[in-house]
Amino acid sequence: MLLIVFFLLICFIELIYIYKKNQMIHFTVYEKEKDAQWVTFVHGAGGSSSIWFKQIRDFQKHYNVLLLDLRGHGNSNQQIKKAFKQKYTFSALANDILEVLDHLKIQKSHFVGISLGTILIRQLAEMHPDRVQSMILGGAILKMNFRSQILMRLGNMFKYVLPYLVLYQFFAFVIMPKKNHKQSRLLFINEAKKLYQKEFIKWFKLTAEINPLLRWFRQVELNIPTLYIMGEEDYMFLPSVRLVVEKHYKSSKLFVVEQCGHVVNVEQPIVFNNEVLSFIGLTK
Repeated sequence: MLLIVFFLLICFIELIYIYKKNQMIHFTVYEKEKDAQWVTFVHGAGGSSSIWFKQIRDFQKHYNVLLLDLRGHGNSNQQIKKAFKQKYTFSALANDILEVLDHLKIQKSHFVGISLGTILIRQLAEMHPDRVQSMILGGAILKMNFRSQILMRLGNMFKYVLPYLVLYQFFAFVIMPKKNHKQSRLLFINEAKKLYQKEFIKWFKLTAEINPLLRWFRQVELNIPTLYIMGEEDYMFLPSVRLVVEKHYKSSKLFVVEQCGHVVNVEQPIVFNNEVLSFIGLTK
């Protein structure tokens, strides 16, 4: 009888574990060893964890690696569809990341992000600075310049009229216009095809809260080692990052990748990997 009760208890615990895991965003772990430090990768809007394919091999040699698929992206698009009917906020999205860390019992991690993923990392650092060992912010967004403001307004005007993929292709071309940006542009467009129209609109509505949030990020310097790694051709976002790094000189460093656009980890993976690994090595 006791064996039956014990077996049923084990089954019940396993069911709870599976249920909780299915309510979380999808994640993939590459574990080097139990005591190794963690590096968590956060992609941008319209992407997925697959954009880090040029980083995995180099990073897993030295660290435990955690890849995330944000709400509605990659393998998170179906498994949590019912769980996220509420309005999306940057705080809620940062909590999605925290939930995975808690589930895996990761007390602290280095965070590597690209584009909008950098905003989520900074938001998480604001909420739980003790969980963030360092921040590596690639193609970081710290201010919406005139062109990006126009893009957001056009998107808001047409988001219910045009298919989301048409809008996304237009945005991708404006942000990554050059010939050497083509690989990054096509990668994000192909990943965006996995989104749904409603999901795209939910993410696009986040732009309503982005300006006051970015203003706060520009004003407040966190005591967390931060590397901004930007392409020299990232004309929409590099100028504001330069100004912020000058102001936040105690904790922040800027590395500019030559002949590179917005998605630095895809366009220049060798340079990106070397600089990030070197930076993380100094913050151990």
